[in-house]
Amino acid sequence: MRSIIRILGSAKELWPYYAGIVACSLAVAATSLLTPFIIKAATDYVVATTQGEAGGIATVIWLAAALLVADLTNTVLSNIGGYLGDTMAAKLRARLSGTYFAKLLSLPQRYFDGELTGTVINRLSRSITETTGFLNMFANNFFQMVLTVVAILAITAFYSWPIALLLAVIYPIFMWLTTITSAKWQVLEAEKNHEFDVAGGRFAEVIGQIRVVKSFVQERRELASFNGHYDRTVATTRRQSRYWHEMDATRRAALNVIFFGVFAIIFVQTVNGDFTIGVMFLLIQLVNMARQPVFSMSYLVDASQRAVAGSRDYFAVMAEIAEAEALPTLPARVAPGSPAPAEIEFDSVSFGYPGGADVLTDVSFSIRQGEHVAFVGESGGGKTTLVSLLLRLYTPSAGTIRVAGADTASVPLEELRADIGVVFQDPSLFSGSIHENIAYATPHATTDQVIAASRSANAHDFIARFTHRYEAQIGERGLKLSGGQKQRIAVARAILKNAPILILDEATSSLDSKSERLVQEGLEHLMTDRTTLIIAHRLSTISTVDRIITLKDGRVDEIGTPEELATTGGIYAELLALQASATKKDRKRLQLFDIRA
Repeated sequence: MRSIIRILGSAKELWPYYAGIVACSLAVAATSLLTPFIIKAATDYVVATTQGEAGGIATVIWLAAALLVADLTNTVLSNIGGYLGDTMAAKLRARLSGTYFAKLLSLPQRYFDGELTGTVINRLSRSITETTGFLNMFANNFFQMVLTVVAILAITAFYSWPIALLLAVIYPIFMWLTTITSAKWQVLEAEKNHEFDVAGGRFAEVIGQIRVVKSFVQERRELASFNGHYDRTVATTRRQSRYWHEMDATRRAALNVIFFGVFAIIFVQTVNGDFTIGVMFLLIQLVNMARQPVFSMSYLVDASQRAVAGSRDYFAVMAEIAEAEALPTLPARVAPGSPAPAEIEFDSVSFGYPGGADVLTDVSFSIRQGEHVAFVGESGGGKTTLVSLLLRLYTPSAGTIRVAGADTASVPLEELRADIGVVFQDPSLFSGSIHENIAYATPHATTDQVIAASRSANAHDFIARFTHRYEAQIGERGLKLSGGQKQRIAVARAILKNAPILILDEATSSLDSKSERLVQEGLEHLMTDRTTLIIAHRLSTISTVDRIITLKDGRVDEIGTPEELATTGGIYAELLALQASATKKDRKRLQLFDIRA
């Protein structure tokens, strides 16, 4: 339960709601306890009247009115508590969801490398839904149940201490047995949650790549795999539910025996004249009221176990180490037309992904401000890893990376990344309008600024042909656009950001010749006066840069101008020779570099 208490502690602004819920639940319990006393008084009065010891119906009417007032008060207070509970649960859900999302946004790239998107989403939904639902139910029921139990024990003790003793013994025994039962339940619940998370992760992945699934006719296999996970949850639920209900039946049967003893005492003492008929009805009602909290404990413990399991998953994510401390929004360091210093230096940098060998080893080079540098090497040789390290998506295992003379490890992440514009091979657009996507890094940009950026990226003409122009909706990941259109929007986004450092990570590799020409024109405009790192698939692009850095086996092999490296016999010279060759063997060798003419 400590994790549940931690959640409440993290949302202190909700305590007034929680206090109101508790107050209402206690008042509901109090009004519920009035009912048996009113019925007792009415019963005794009616019995006395039938025996000629009293008369008149006025008193009976007043007792009925008192019963009505108690019931109406109970109804109003119950609904007020329900309203407060629903509002508190919604606010708590919003708070926990926002905190969870903020935490995810702060986590390093390596966390997401090991998690499926759907799993992360499923965990959020399950954890927070079960936790907030339990807290709402707990606030509305637990304190009311406690007050009811205490009052019932006190009242029954006044009339008959043996009955009170029997009732008092029930609660700790039942709670103890339920807690023991829940230990095994928790283990089985964790198994179910794992299957749900895996199934949810695969579900999101398949829907996100539905064209691939359909193209390879794998619908049945994916459905069978998905159903398999849920079938395993059904099997686990059978074991879990059978065990729980077998134990619950045993507990309840034992309680039924105890309640038999309680009712037997009440009936015998009434027959012996120890209780009036009214007192007998009072005690019967109180005992029946006492039964409900006992039997409600099963549901309460069941819900609490689900909430505890969910809150553990929640706090497991919250315990992950963020890539940096949360930062306030920083003012832009780069005024339009005035790039900040953008020298880049890698000093003896090494890096390997978790569980694998080093991808980069002792890499050192420097790039001057405004210089255009291309990286060349075999596929998987560490080119994209270099730019990921520059963006601090990952941290080097050794060495230092400097930008403008400052160690990137000491520069606030928002500040570092604000100075870097990126155009990836995959444009990575979002659902929404074209305007929103171009202005993604600069959400306060004016329409004129967005149009100017799109003109520079050769995107304005095709955008203008849409009925709603810049407000046209492009669908999830820009599915309503062609590859060239998406890439030009990505270029416009980088132009509008106006960062002094530019990364082009295979930005034109998947385009046809016409689209590539249009995108390349936009890139040339974007590269002007910017320090640019290029991972290219076209030799024609590489040949126009200031310098080329070649990578071999995760190490820097050569650094020089295209003219210099064309004559050294290294990787770049080999690429030129392979391009000129018409043999099948040489063409196959060229593919290892993902290079085209």
